[in-house]
Amino acid sequence: MASRIINHLSFKRTRFLQLNPFIRLASTMPNINTPAPGAREYYPLNKPAIGTYIDGAQPELFKPLTIKDVTFKNRIFVSPMCQYSSSDGHATDWHLVHIGGFATRGVGAICVEATSVVPEGRISPEDAGLWTDSQMAPLKRIVEFCHAQGTKVGIQLAHAGRKASTYAPWVKERVGHGASWISEENENGWPNNVYGPTTTPFSETYPHPKEMTEQDMQYVEDAFVAATKRSREIGFDFIEIHGAHGYLIHEFVSPLSNTRTDQYGGSLENRLKFPTRLLQRIREAWADKPLFVRISATDWAEGPEKAEDGTWLQWGIEQSNLWVDKMLSLGVIDLLDCSSGGNWSKQKISPISAAEIGHGYQVPFAESIKKAHPSLIVGAVGSITDPKIAESYLKDGKADVVFLARELMRNPHWALTAAKALGAKVKAANQYDRAW
Repeated sequence: MASRIINHLSFKRTRFLQLNPFIRLASTMPNINTPAPGAREYYPLNKPAIGTYIDGAQPELFKPLTIKDVTFKNRIFVSPMCQYSSSDGHATDWHLVHIGGFATRGVGAICVEATSVVPEGRISPEDAGLWTDSQMAPLKRIVEFCHAQGTKVGIQLAHAGRKASTYAPWVKERVGHGASWISEENENGWPNNVYGPTTTPFSETYPHPKEMTEQDMQYVEDAFVAATKRSREIGFDFIEIHGAHGYLIHEFVSPLSNTRTDQYGGSLENRLKFPTRLLQRIREAWADKPLFVRISATDWAEGPEKAEDGTWLQWGIEQSNLWVDKMLSLGVIDLLDCSSGGNWSKQKISPISAAEIGHGYQVPFAESIKKAHPSLIVGAVGSITDPKIAESYLKDGKADVVFLARELMRNPHWALTAAKALGAKVKAANQYDRAW
């Protein structure tokens, strides 16, 4: 009797599975922890991508943004942050952990630190570089890891100009306040091979630069183009050109640092000549991908930007808007990353002191440029910490994205905590989901 009951139940189960093929398929399929496709090693697939909006009120910060053919899952971008941790310009596992950590925690994009296109263009001896093919492999490893986590990643190409061959900050701290910033040859520096628009140093505690010749400019242009081509081969999603913080491009555009009397100095048109030529060549080599440009919107020098007779006295927001006009007319910019300062050693950030810099103190510059150029995608940066205030910048049309640096170092999960504060649910990494 028992045998007949067992046989009958077995027949009914077989018949049920025959009539329900989808259930039959599910009952025989293994449950796989799906791997991220195309990764060089095994990582679990996060779907949707980490940091993607899922539910609740959708904040502006978590709306996707498409630039050319690249779609960023949200508008929280990681600013380039110098780590002073490269070996002869080569990225190390420090960079993999530093950048990869952001890729797993929900940001929309990451910009790799200022990466010099020539050895003597580094800020410090331990800065990143992309002047030789051997520097590509460690960067490619980082890019592939970020892509496996569903995060876009770009690189900031740079040349430090007259602010090159200086100490890493903590090395300078050991040297002491008021001492020289110059990294000498026996300290892995190159103080006798520093270049700028003129021979005027940033300050007396910085290297005394050589004035760039036409041949020097051509050499730097060619190096930027070569680094751009390497960036394409590595697989970066975007490039940012560093035209801020008193480095080479900023030095050329500002009348405080560019006092040349030839075709590259004097009028605004002349001061923009070399940066414009450089950007055009980069755009040609990077035609189909997003090109960002970071600028300093002001030198923060005392006094007005322009004299009563129309002479430009320092770099400021009026010239910044004129420069943006030119970049847009030439099609050499897709996103403006709006910062400030770094070119005048006696800069005074007003109306507040450096010790009292408030939340989003540079946002008014981004707002001014956005208002003047509504079609341009503008990024705001500078002491942005509070999610609700950051959200207001986008809602009020002051900027399209926010760039964070120090706050993300303090809280790498800022994107997820911001979503929670704004009443939204976004995708956390499978591996971290239990925390959220």
